[in-house]
Amino acid sequence: RRHDLLSGRRKRVNKNKKKSWNKHSDINDVEEFLNDIRHQERTTGGLLAEKSDDSLFFLDVGQPLNDAQRDKPVEEEPVERKKRKGRVSRPLRIDLILQQDSLIPPPKDVLAYQQPNAKKLRRSAQRLEQLAAKGVVPRKQRQLLNRRPVERTTLKAVTEANNNPNRDYYDIWGQELKDLADPWYLQQTCKKRVQRPERLNEKPSTLPAVEVIAPGGSYNPEFFSHQALLKAAHEVEVVKQKEEDKIKRQLAVNKEDTATMETIFHEELEGLVEEEKEEEEELKDEEDVAVGAIVLAQKKTEKQRKKERALKIKEQRRMANRRMNNRQQQLFQLRSIKASIKQQDQKTKVNQIRRKAKQEAEKSQPRRLGKLKFQPQDMEVQLSGELAESLRQLKPEGSILKDRFKSLQKRNLIEPRERAKFKRRHKLKYVEKRAFKEIT
Repeated sequence: RRHDLLSGRRKRVNKNKKKSWNKHSDINDVEEFLNDIRHQERTTGGLLAEKSDDSLFFLDVGQPLNDAQRDKPVEEEPVERKKRKGRVSRPLRIDLILQQDSLIPPPKDVLAYQQPNAKKLRRSAQRLEQLAAKGVVPRKQRQLLNRRPVERTTLKAVTEANNNPNRDYYDIWGQELKDLADPWYLQQTCKKRVQRPERLNEKPSTLPAVEVIAPGGSYNPEFFSHQALLKAAHEVEVVKQKEEDKIKRQLAVNKEDTATMETIFHEELEGLVEEEKEEEEELKDEEDVAVGAIVLAQKKTEKQRKKERALKIKEQRRMANRRMNNRQQQLFQLRSIKASIKQQDQKTKVNQIRRKAKQEAEKSQPRRLGKLKFQPQDMEVQLSGELAESLRQLKPEGSILKDRFKSLQKRNLIEPRERAKFKRRHKLKYVEKRAFKEIT
C-alpha cells in the first residue's frame, strides 16, 4: 500500500456498489459549485449570470442639487467637523452584526395559511350562495328575522353602567373633580375591588394559632395547677390503655372454642348414621311436591272465578268506606291534630338549636380532610420529681416544628400526614472485592 502511494498509482476500487460510490467518489468540485450558487443567492438574491447590468452596476454622480444649492457658493468645512459628522453617521458594529445579510426570502409558513375545517366551511359557503341565487332563505337567518324585537328601554336601564359605549371615560390626571362614589368611575380607575365571597372570610377553625399551655406546665408551677395537669395527662393515658385492652380482648382466643378429641370424633361421625332417614324424608317431600303440583295445575271453574271476583269487589268497597270514615273522624280530631302539629314544630326547633350547637362545637374540632385521622400531640408533662429548681437546670421538651405542624392540622389548614416510607425497588447486591479476599 505504501508503494502504491509513493508511485502515484490510483487505488483500484470496486465501484459496482453504492457504498463504494459514496466512499471513494470525489465530489469536491460539485460541493464548491453548490456553495458558490448559495453564496450568490444570499448576497444578490439570485445568480449573477442571470441578472442584468443595470441591477449590478450604477453610475455615481453624487446627490442631485436644487436650484438654491447650485447658486450658493460652496463653503469648505473644517476637517474636524467632517470627521465628527462621519463618525456620527457610521452605524455601530453590533447593529451591523444583527442586520440580515441574506437576500433569500424566508420560507413560506404553510401552517399560517391553514384553517381548521376549511373544506367544510368552503362547501357551506358555496351551498349558501346557491340557495341565495334560488331565493331560498336559510333556516338560521329565517329564525333571526322572526325573533321579536328587544325592548331597548328596559335593557338600557339594566346594562347602561357596563355596556354603554357612548358613556364618557374619566381622565385620571384631569383637573375636573368627579363623583368618587360613582361605580363606573371606580371601575374605570381600577379602584373597585372584586367582591370577595363570604365563605372565604370564614376561618376553617375557631382555635387560636398559638394555644397557651396550662398553668401547670410552667417551669415553676403551683402545686394544685401541676396536679390538675397530671390528672389530665393520666386520663389521656387511661383512654389509650382501655383501647389497647379492648384490642387484646378481641384478639384473645376462647378456650371453650378450642377443639378436643371428643368434638373431633363427633365431627367425623356426622353424616354417617342418619343418611337412611334423610333419604326417606327426601322421597316423602318429592311425593308431596308432585301431588301439590297436580292440584295447582287444575283449571278453575267459572263459579270459582265469579266468587273470587265478588270477594275482590267487596274488599275494595270495604276499604273505600273505611277511608271515608277516617276522613270524617278527622273533623272531630282538629284540636288533637293542632296539638300534635304544635308539638312537632317545637321538636323541630329544638333539633335545629341542637344542630346549630353541634355545628359550632365542630368548628373547634379537627375535621377529616384526608384518609388519615388527626392524632393529637402527646402532652408535655413533667412529674413532681422531674421539676427543675432553677432555669439553668431546666431541660427543654418537645419540638417547636412539630408543635406548629400539629397546630396547622388541628386548625384544618392542612390534612394529617405521615412520613413517607422509603421502599427499595431493587434488592441490594453485595460484591466481594479482591482486596477484601486478600485481607481475610
